[in-house]
Amino acid sequence: MGRPGLSRRQLLAGIGGLTVAGSFGFAALGTGADALASGADTRVRYWNLFSGGDGSNMIAMLDAFRKEQSDIAVKDSTLQWGNPFYTKLAMAAAGNRAPELGVMHMGRVAGFSPGRLLDPWDVDLLAKYGVRQQDFNPALWSRGVIDGKLYALPLDIHVQLCFYRKDVLKQADLLGDDGRMIPVGSTDEWFDVLKKAKAVQKKGLQTIGLWTNDQNFQWWFFVAFYTQLGGEWFNDARTEVLFDADKATQVLEFLRQHVTDGYVIPGAPTGEQFINGAPFTWEGNWSVPVFSGAELDYGATPLPPVFGKQATHAESHAFVLPHQSGRGGATDEAAHRLAAYVVTHAQQWAAGGHIPAYTPTLSTDAYRKLTPQNEYVSAMDHQATEPKVWFAGSTGVLAQDLGPVVVSSTMGSAKPAAVAARMKSRLTTLLASKNPMDGTTAAQGGAAA
Repeated sequence: MGRPGLSRRQLLAGIGGLTVAGSFGFAALGTGADALASGADTRVRYWNLFSGGDGSNMIAMLDAFRKEQSDIAVKDSTLQWGNPFYTKLAMAAAGNRAPELGVMHMGRVAGFSPGRLLDPWDVDLLAKYGVRQQDFNPALWSRGVIDGKLYALPLDIHVQLCFYRKDVLKQADLLGDDGRMIPVGSTDEWFDVLKKAKAVQKKGLQTIGLWTNDQNFQWWFFVAFYTQLGGEWFNDARTEVLFDADKATQVLEFLRQHVTDGYVIPGAPTGEQFINGAPFTWEGNWSVPVFSGAELDYGATPLPPVFGKQATHAESHAFVLPHQSGRGGATDEAAHRLAAYVVTHAQQWAAGGHIPAYTPTLSTDAYRKLTPQNEYVSAMDHQATEPKVWFAGSTGVLAQDLGPVVVSSTMGSAKPAAVAARMKSRLTTLLASKNPMDGTTAAQGGAAA
């Protein structure tokens, strides 16, 4: 059966509905001579979105691959993070100008028209280079499976964490005998911890950084605590909204209480406050190099299970095969070989704070010695992820739509119960909407693994 296509005009129109206004400016692609000038027999073009410390770590991993596999030339290009990257990747795949290998956030895969804009992985070929399903967390692997085929090969999970200053918590008698923050199992216990920490913190600092006016962080925190409550989103067939407004209200009230009880300074620079001595901040694990570089005496644990169940927001970087009409042969095998190499040599990647998806890495002595990574590695087993629908994922429609309303509740411009009802209404509208990437409804296009 032939593969249905998308014209450039259709694709631009569809993606335009997903993209934040003004975000079409792309970062320049990698420059320099063609990779085949190195004398290698095969070239792999690889597009990614890694900058800063992640970019440096990825370059180190690619350089190690180049040294070991001189027969494969890798031409890597870094594009602007977020919708500009996804727009560029989609247009290249639709226009048969796609690279051999790309990176995506796992949550975006279901909406990226698997089978049309993405090609499936050859799992036998991956196994040839040491990548097998049994070496991955089952829930993480299944997120990359659509209609029985693997479309996203997990590289890591990156999670939201509760960073804490050990020097401050020691003064407040909030450290256990193991030198880590005492466990918390309810909202009352959590606010008692904040009260004790506030009593010994430096003047002029907030007790906890929560990014109260940031729609992405507030959405990620909501997803985590809603999952702790056992909240559902949709039925398995993706035909009915099961969102629980009462549970959502509990989460929104919990987030709001941090502001009303005076533990947060709205708009304060959270990382800077933490470095200057604030007891807590909730941040992504990508802040590990920043805080470690500042030589702080700190720890990091998954978000506290204040509603009784362990769950912290998690997203994943994953390797994908952007659609090529002639995919196959030496270049396709080289793409599989490169992805497998990076996934199975992710110790360098872990230095950036990410939890490697390839589980044998987690049992190595080198990984076990990493701090604070060894404190939050358990987050792999209790991931709170967005629902597997076309409008979810990093910088996706779901976060853009619901993130701002969560902020409105946390900041006090709207009542939690009203915001919860609004969220359910918006989910109903989105579920009935068509995926502009492939022209099907969410229920048809977001099939569960």
